[in-house]
Amino acid sequence: MTDSIIEALQARLRALEAHNAVRHTIARYMALCDVPARALEGESLAALFTDDAVWEGVGPQYAHKFGKLEGPGPIVGMLQRYLPPTPHFTINVHFLSSEHIVVDGDHARGRWIMLQASGYTDAEAQLISARLVVDFVPSPHDDSVWLIRRFTTERLFDAPWNLNPAVGVST
Repeated sequence: MTDSIIEALQARLRALEAHNAVRHTIARYMALCDVPARALEGESLAALFTDDAVWEGVGPQYAHKFGKLEGPGPIVGMLQRYLPPTPHFTINVHFLSSEHIVVDGDHARGRWIMLQASGYTDAEAQLISARLVVDFVPSPHDDSVWLIRRFTTERLFDAPWNLNPAVGVST
């Protein structure tokens, strides 16, 4: 093999490893936002963000509701308003689809469509769909770990959801 072939293979391997690291980070983020999240006890949302991270709601429904937050502290503070022990969700599960990840050296951008199934403490429930665009960079401490540098979410739609599976089922 020539040096150029080896370099090309190494670049492709780095890109594949970055894709997997990005998937791992976004999956951890979603799992930590799920309720209940017992499977990830001891993990930290703050550890998923860079020191200069930005989390922003965009579009007509989320720009006003969430605004723009800068830094892991304010971001996690906002997210914690929806997570236990705060009584907000009785169940909250996130599903990601339509994944598109582009890695360009030490930067990656991922785009997903998220479906969030939420049951609330007031017994209401809804399905929410949002478009996520998330920028990632390697951790300065471990380049096999990629961190969220910018996270944007835009609500696409919402619909009521019935948490009682027996309702509407005929036998």
